[in-house]
Amino acid sequence: MPPPPESIGSYISKLASVRAGEREAAARELFRLGCASVEPVLRKWFADPEFRALAPTGSALLTVGLAVQHSTFEVIREHFGQPPLAETPPDLDVLEFELAFPHGVRIDILTARTAGGDGPIARFLARFGEGIQQVECDVRNIVRATEILRERFELQPVYPQAREGANQTRVNFFLVPAAEGRKVLIELVESPQKPRRS
Repeated sequence: MPPPPESIGSYISKLASVRAGEREAAARELFRLGCASVEPVLRKWFADPEFRALAPTGSALLTVGLAVQHSTFEVIREHFGQPPLAETPPDLDVLEFELAFPHGVRIDILTARTAGGDGPIARFLARFGEGIQQVECDVRNIVRATEILRERFELQPVYPQAREGANQTRVNFFLVPAAEGRKVLIELVESPQKPRRS
């Protein structure tokens, strides 16, 4: 018999390992698990030609967001060489940094800025503990992407309009049904346009 699959918590622990190879293997597995959780939903969304046309070209499409306790956040950040913290809106009460690996593997590490706070990450940690909190999907036009999901998929976003996200992005969220009666949070992310070179 094959060994039982490891838990998400076990992979998060390995992301804080002192061994670089173990950290990267854990990141790949967490990314795979996060993407697998939203794959049935995104397959339907991207079957819509107009929604598919909103995907950015030449870059990775998905990022898996992990909510972790503050102590775990600090250890992971230290072992990855203190990557810069994202600029985040104060009302989200979140600390965040991104890790990028080969083959489009991207992980966001998130924790509550305020111990015992009431932001979304603090609420997630209080209810579920450390784990995959969201999967981010890049789009080139968040207003149109949200309209398509409202009109053609009858989905309501968490916010009536796109709001400010980390590092000058514009974001909105959709809580959608997933396997086994669970729900998964998908964040649409529109990055700021880079100025064209003349």
